Amino acid sequence: MKIAVVGATGLVGTEMLKVLAERRFPVTELLPVASAKSVGQLVHFQGKDYPVVSMEAAIAARPAIAIFSAGGSVSLEFAPRFAEVGTVVVDNSSAWRMDPTKKLVVPEVNAAVLTKEDKIIANPNCSTIQLVVALNDLHKKYQVERIVVSTYQSVTGTGKKAVDQLLQERAGEPVTSPAYPHAIDLNVLPHIDVFQPNGYTKEELKMVNETKKIMGDDSIRVTATCVRVPVMGGHSESVNIEFAQDFDLAEVRDILGRTAGVEVVDDPAQNVYPMPKDSHGRDAVLVGRLRRDETQPNTLNMWVVADNLRKGAATNAVQIAEYLVAKGLV
Repeated sequence: MKIAVVGATGLVGTEMLKVLAERRFPVTELLPVASAKSVGQLVHFQGKDYPVVSMEAAIAARPAIAIFSAGGSVSLEFAPRFAEVGTVVVDNSSAWRMDPTKKLVVPEVNAAVLTKEDKIIANPNCSTIQLVVALNDLHKKYQVERIVVSTYQSVTGTGKKAVDQLLQERAGEPVTSPAYPHAIDLNVLPHIDVFQPNGYTKEELKMVNETKKIMGDDSIRVTATCVRVPVMGGHSESVNIEFAQDFDLAEVRDILGRTAGVEVVDDPAQNVYPMPKDSHGRDAVLVGRLRRDETQPNTLNMWVVADNLRKGAATNAVQIAEYLVAKGLV
């Protein structure tokens, strides 16, 4: 099983290599791909060093699967070229997510949509992934009608530049190359991605549109506010869900306790609730603060936390690749 990891030296690419190794994915040959300046640099994987190769060399090698985490423009240019030589691309950028000809997949929710004809598969936005994992089984039972979500997103979602900014600010050092238009330490920024004419950011609109596509239901109304917080490793979400059917809170807990990929962390009397520091390095979506919204019927409040570099990116992509192998689609 020849596997290419495109963007192998970045934050998410590094995490993808770690997850491939941890989950014992059947890699027989690794092709780490990065920018021209990184070619030849060594990447350590499962006890061996692999030299970073160019995009052209990786395409010529015709890997079975190429997992991309290198930005939208790179994906738009090169994913089709990998697909042309028979490689299945799992792409972590936003480039293909809302393309009607491409599948947008969270394995616990909708892996069954994949077929042998799918050569470019989109990995959703990190914040959307943890939301739909937590909601999908509840949607099947009670029918989600409306979601109001506010996010508290880690600086790791922006990348190394943002991590450096936070650490430099925290140390009282000059910021060499700021990732944000304002300070992030001791601050929160209600601004993730680019503002659109309607006042929402691209990140917020991703959550709206991707949730509907993954859950296969355009009738679900979603509104989002996405906020960057001075945290490293883990996105948090306050989620208010209005259902068509009424629910029993004990049954909600039971459903979530049996939902693939979810761990219920909810004992407020003992100060037990999901926190980003507890999600760091883990694949589970942590759900807690479960309570009825007492202002209107059939409405639930919950708090959802996950490691954005793992389940929000690397792990989800690797799980897609695992499904492809298990079902003989590659």
